[in-house]
Amino acid sequence: MGNGAAPDDVVTLAALPRPAPGRLRGRALRAVSLLMVLALWEAASRTGAVPAVFLPPPTAVARELARMAATGDLWRNVALSLTRILAGFFLGSASGLVVGVAAGVSPPLEALVDPLVAALYPIPKIALLPLLVLWLGIGEPSKVAVIAIGAFFPVAIGSMAAVREVDPLLVRAALSLGATPLQVVTKVRLPASVPAIFASLRLAAGMALLLVVSAEMIAASAGIGYLILYAGDLMQTARLLAGIAVLSVLGLLSTAGLKAAETRFARGRERT
Repeated sequence: MGNGAAPDDVVTLAALPRPAPGRLRGRALRAVSLLMVLALWEAASRTGAVPAVFLPPPTAVARELARMAATGDLWRNVALSLTRILAGFFLGSASGLVVGVAAGVSPPLEALVDPLVAALYPIPKIALLPLLVLWLGIGEPSKVAVIAIGAFFPVAIGSMAAVREVDPLLVRAALSLGATPLQVVTKVRLPASVPAIFASLRLAAGMALLLVVSAEMIAASAGIGYLILYAGDLMQTARLLAGIAVLSVLGLLSTAGLKAAETRFARGRERT
């Protein structure tokens, strides 16, 4: 009866998770579209259709990235910008989450906070940098502060709306089962608001990246923003595009990291 195990083996192999065909097709299309853009860019620069001084080919940008990495110039500037981004993002998003959740569960506090947020949110945050420099000096605190202010508003607005819009039936069910107001917030409102809160965190991360570049172009002597500005002043286009490529990678990594964290929170919420 050596063939008796065959059906079980077939069932076991069939039960293994396989990538969905649609997902594989989507990944392939994204890769092909990116390669096509790079190929057209390379051809336009190599044939002279676009002067290389204005748009150097991707291979030249890659060589410049490798040179900057070998000299350590790239890592110094990236490390400095990342320090500013992380400090400002965590300060701004943490305070925005606290304020947003508190205002979302307390109508009197919402009535107090909402007009202030509506009045201050439209102000371009980089316009506050000169004032922050006057208050905090031209060093790191002013740059971190402007990033924190930019990250605060998306998280505060998003978490306030998310917590407020939680299904009232869930809240009443928890209260009827003897949950305290704090437990309602931590066990019902926050878990139900995870997708919206993480969406606002992704917006805040993009805002932090935008503001660190702006701040470094205005009041800094190092960082990715300063590197890009200095390269543009000297017409070092390959170096400028290398800095922009680094910013793109940082944006992709921040989005991927926040999506991974959201997935973990979602799984914990399902178990709860």
